Amino acid sequence: MRIDVLTIFPDLFTGFLATSIPANAIESGALSCHVHDIRIHAANRHRKVDDRPFGGGPGMVMMCQPIFDAVKAAESVTSQSTDGCPATNIVRVLLSPQGERLTQPRVEWLAQQPHLLLLCGHYEGIDERVIEELNPLEISLGDYVLSGGELGAMVLIDAVARLQAGVLGHEDSAAEDSFSVRSSEGAPLLDCPHYTRPREWNGREVPEVLLSGDHQAVARWRDAQRIERTQTRRPDLLQDCLLKDTQCDRSILTHPRPLLTAKQNIAAEHVATPTRTPEASFKANDLHG
Repeated sequence: MRIDVLTIFPDLFTGFLATSIPANAIESGALSCHVHDIRIHAANRHRKVDDRPFGGGPGMVMMCQPIFDAVKAAESVTSQSTDGCPATNIVRVLLSPQGERLTQPRVEWLAQQPHLLLLCGHYEGIDERVIEELNPLEISLGDYVLSGGELGAMVLIDAVARLQAGVLGHEDSAAEDSFSVRSSEGAPLLDCPHYTRPREWNGREVPEVLLSGDHQAVARWRDAQRIERTQTRRPDLLQDCLLKDTQCDRSILTHPRPLLTAKQNIAAEHVATPTRTPEASFKANDLHG
């Protein structure tokens, strides 16, 4: 998988890409990540990429041409490189508070795409005309605003990197995470609690079932904990699956959903539609029929 990041602050990614899971993914060859400086494409001696907004108001707006030229340059380099893919297989992503909220089904789909191009805005935003021209998939981390798209891009890189084959220490690690185990109705469940040595700490003991050696009993306990935690902390996730009491009914659980294989890629044009139109709203069922 290849990821290209377009930003005006490329140095922000230096330490991030050299640390933990992203670094493991890159070192193993499961992921290649390339950071591009949008300022290089500014048509002025000071590499200025922003200007005052038409109509007045505070802040600055990123201009069309540097962004457009940066995207085209990155995609051109990719088409000529040995690890590149045809431009039609590139999924352009704009990190924006106006985009669809990032969820695990979307992360799973993005992780299966051969090439992502992440566009990081800054200041008050990006000139709307270049967004319309590039037609990216717009993604938001949540209902709040950051100074720029760089932190969102890092979150997305980490989320997809850990789903690449062989990156995590155990092949089932990602499949048993929060939001990956689902109910029979498709509701994502929170993960169960975890424990390690010592058996007793500050008067708190590890649940006895985890020390029993009975794998079926452990599995039942973990299932019950997933349901209870989701009911208590995120009842909105259960939707129509809410239980009437706290007693665990394990019939609502399914096994962890297997990750898609690379051969199951969906053409980008069928899913990564622009999010500025009502027709383009994202539905998890579109990815998991």
